[in-house]
Amino acid sequence: MQLDWLDIFTTFLGILYILLEYRASIWLWVVGVIMPALDIILYWRHGLYADSGMAVYYTLAAIYGFVSWKWMSRKNKSRAEADTPASEETDKGIRHFEKKYILPALLFFLVAWFVIYEVLIHFTNSTIPITDSFANALSFVGLWALAKKYLEQWFIWIVVDAMLSALYLYKGIPFKAALYGLYVVIAVMGYFKWKASMKH
Repeated sequence: MQLDWLDIFTTFLGILYILLEYRASIWLWVVGVIMPALDIILYWRHGLYADSGMAVYYTLAAIYGFVSWKWMSRKNKSRAEADTPASEETDKGIRHFEKKYILPALLFFLVAWFVIYEVLIHFTNSTIPITDSFANALSFVGLWALAKKYLEQWFIWIVVDAMLSALYLYKGIPFKAALYGLYVVIAVMGYFKWKASMKH
């Protein structure tokens, strides 16, 4: 099996990304722009067309995530200066997934899964359209939840990362497969770290 330098390099970026996410550092979004931009090429080479398209979305969403976190940081700073309580938000802005968004998020996921699946079976030669479209549709919801700093976003990523780890191993991208296996472990740890931050 020939090693792909993009597989190795983006894996290192991925480790940096998850460590920054674990620390709830805004700099995760800077890495979040560079890494998926390179992933577009990597995934396309290996026939992971949904993942390649998703990487385009990740690149754009990372810009949104950076702006969103920056805005929340300023909002929390203003509240602190005014000595007003920040309700559900902490100094890091971490909060629980709002109940009013559960049904819309579920419906969006199902529609996105169907649309991505249809695109894969009609316009590509993908050999894993069901799992590829499922993981990518769920990633849409996960990235949005991360941008909102919802604690429960970690549960979404545990499922997505476990699926992608197996998928990348199957498609011959071993470093990415190992990275996403590591993501599962860090996602569990990240959940408890973010939860502790909320209590403080």
